[in-house]
Amino acid sequence: MIKTIVYIGLGSNLGHKQENLAEARLLLEQVPGITIIKASSLYQTLPWGNVEQEDFINQVLEAESEINAFQLLERLQEIEIKLGRLRNGMWGPRTIDLDILLFGEERIREKNLIIPHPHMLERLFVLVPLAEISPELIFPNGTGIREVLARIAEGEKQEAVRKI
Repeated sequence: MIKTIVYIGLGSNLGHKQENLAEARLLLEQVPGITIIKASSLYQTLPWGNVEQEDFINQVLEAESEINAFQLLERLQEIEIKLGRLRNGMWGPRTIDLDILLFGEERIREKNLIIPHPHMLERLFVLVPLAEISPELIFPNGTGIREVLARIAEGEKQEAVRKI
């Protein structure tokens, strides 16, 4: 079976945030065909988009997948539902948010799935933990993570992403 390297972003800003992330990782480890290889540190981050809400705790996982991107999306959405995720508006508060950031070299542009994640290269709360676990990563557009991170970090507040 072909294994694809995938990166998954996790975030929570409702309830017991760190416990929500730990539970999501545990449930993800139980998905047949998914093996978690690395997990970044946890980061406290400011909300993005709708800023009138609590800070988030974010993390990025690197995993090997024997299932396709659409099957992975279904499993992630099942985990979100199991952990009490309610979809009430874009960028709103959530108990858990699980996003496929990268799925190997694949580029997917469907109604319910866009890979690479469309906002990934704009968000320090994704880039900082991603760089921690994969500092030599090259995105499908040919840009290295260090270059993207340096360019984005210039415009961000230093306290926007804090390792905990």
